[in-house]
Formats: sequence, structure tokens, C-alpha cells
Amino acid sequence: MNELVTGDAVVLGLQPARLPSRALAIAIDLAVLLTVFVLFSIGLAVATVTLDEAATAAIAVATFLLVLVGGPVAVETLSHGRSLGKLACGLRVVRDDGGPIRFRHALVRGAMGLVEILGTFGVVGSIASLVSARGRRLGDVFAGTLVVRERVPAGRALAVPPPPPWLVGRFGQLDLSGVPDGLWLAIRQYLTRMNQLDAAVRGSMAERLATDLVVRTGVPVPAGVPAAAYLAAVVNERQTRDVRRVAAAAGRAGRTGAPVAWPAPGPSPVLVNPVPAAPVPVKGEHSGGWAVEAPPGEAAAPPPAVGADMGQPGPQAPTGFAPPA
Repeated sequence: MNELVTGDAVVLGLQPARLPSRALAIAIDLAVLLTVFVLFSIGLAVATVTLDEAATAAIAVATFLLVLVGGPVAVETLSHGRSLGKLACGLRVVRDDGGPIRFRHALVRGAMGLVEILGTFGVVGSIASLVSARGRRLGDVFAGTLVVRERVPAGRALAVPPPPPWLVGRFGQLDLSGVPDGLWLAIRQYLTRMNQLDAAVRGSMAERLATDLVVRTGVPVPAGVPAAAYLAAVVNERQTRDVRRVAAAAGRAGRTGAPVAWPAPGPSPVLVNPVPAAPVPVKGEHSGGWAVEAPPGEAAAPPPAVGADMGQPGPQAPTGFAPPA
């Protein structure tokens, strides 16, 4: 397995580090440790000037072990495998199964590093790293750890494999609102790397991720559906929903943000595809003719009074007198 799917607190899809990057990281760490050791030694030499030679030697050995062994152990334990040199080179120490290291892993690495790096000036560690298929030194072998690259070049990302056709759309009613982004990232990166894993590791990782997903969604995995296929189907469903959501948002923006073509100002506006208005009768006591239906949005004008166009007064209010026929 050349690329790893890691556990909690470790990013997935990592590659084993090679000797040049590891040597540069160790050189940076040693430079920092030696600087701290020299400063401590100077301070202790001033503070213990009145002590005898045996006490001074004991303090010097304790300082050596504390700084050059205890320092890396403490840093790797607290930072989960990131020392200053590894951080600068984009490296990290993880377990063989991809999980974060603990104190015992850092202690074994530090104790073996005292022998294979400081005791032999890095010769044994370099040979072991060159011989190992994954670039591991003796400290990694005994501790069950591996130094990996955290900075993977962009553009190397792989596409998530599609689910089996018989699972597409099967989880359309699944509530995915409670699934955190970290779990989605873990599932996506597992699916892109699962073909590069051992069969046992691949199966256990799929079962664990499927269990975490079931806890978040509250719906168990259907009977007879493999865990990896279930993960692929759920990721496909989420991608489908994201595409629909983006398309719907774009459609709403198009309807509300499209410019409206208003007619040009002028005394006689021209309507696009005008429809001739049909004359409709206007019922009334004095209509005696037809009126054109007003355009939508405008109130129809009342019929003109008889004689109004000739300057004559309009009809008077009724007085109860009926003229002879």
C-alpha cells in the first residue's frame, strides 16, 4: 500500500516520504535541538560552577538525554507526529494503519534515533530507509510507524467512482443534513484510494465509515449492500442534490435578474406583436355605440355624454317626466 487512508485527526490519501525529504527534516530538527542543547549547557555550566566533576557530568548527561531524546519525543507526541523539520518539509509520522501516533510510538522512535541517527551520524538510518520499500528507518520498524507526505501536488486528485447502477437514486429520501464535512471528506478520499489498499484494510475501513454514516443518518445499511457500494451511492446522492440545488439557484437568479425590455419613450409607443382589440358593447342608458376594451392595467374610460363633443350640455338628472313616444 503506497498511499494511505488514515484514521482520526490525519488527512487521507498520503504518500510515504522518501530519504531526501526525511534527511532535510532531520537536519532542521537536529539544528534546533543542538542549539537548545548548547544554550542549556552554557546555562547549567554557569549554574553548577561550584559543583564537583561527578555532579557536573551527571547533569550534562541528563541534559543530553532530556533535550536530544525527550525533546523529540515530547514534540512528536503533542503534535501527533509533526516536528519543526517535518512541518517545514510537509511530512508527518503516522501509525502503520494510518492513525495518529501515541507516546509509546514517539518513545521508541526517539530511543532508536539516538542509536541510528546520533550514534552513527545517520548512516544506519539512511541505509534502512533506502532498503525499505516505504522508506522506513529502524525506529519506524520497531515502533510500527511511517513518515508520510502531507502535501500532495494539486491535480493528482482522483474522481470518486460511481455507485452500482442498481443503487443510483435508492437513497433519495435519506437525511444527510447531520453528516459533518469531515466525514464526507474521509468517505470521498477512501473511495478514491480503496483500490490501492489491501483487501482486509479496505473492508475494515469501509465498514467503519459506513457505521459512522449510519449513526449520522439514522438509517441502517440495506441488507445485501456492500459497505463500499453503500458509501459510493450516498456520496453520489449528495452530489446529485448539490447539482440540483445549484441549478435551482441559477434558475431563480435568471428569473429575477434578467433585464426587462421596456418600449422606447415617444408619442406613439409600438407594441410587440399587437393584438387587435375586439369591440365590446358598453351597456348603459346613453351608450348608443361601442367602446374599445382598455389594455390590461388601465381602467376603461367612461362613455362620452351625448352632445359633449358638440359643446352641448350633457344629460340632466332624471326628474320623473317621460317624453311622449
